[in-house]
Amino acid sequence: MPTLTRRPDPHRPECWRILYGDVHVGTIAKAVGNPNAGPQWQWSCGFYPGSRPGECSTGSAGSFDQARDDFLTAWTVFLSKRTTDDFDAA
Repeated sequence: MPTLTRRPDPHRPECWRILYGDVHVGTIAKAVGNPNAGPQWQWSCGFYPGSRPGECSTGSAGSFDQARDDFLTAWTVFLSKRTTDDFDAA
């Protein structure tokens, strides 16, 4: 079974692509915009094709660690609804 890995996005500073095997399944990135506004981090979980509308999720957090934890919670739910065919479609 593949594991989650994180790689820096070469085109965006403070952005990490999250991979499950060789499938890009999410992103955690520092939010851009007003530096005094919070939260400062965004995350997304899911991939397409291989999922249906509404199954992917996104959120924001005040720190990288919180964004990572929130992503992992969403990933656990998302992964529980996936089949091998979903990953083959991606």
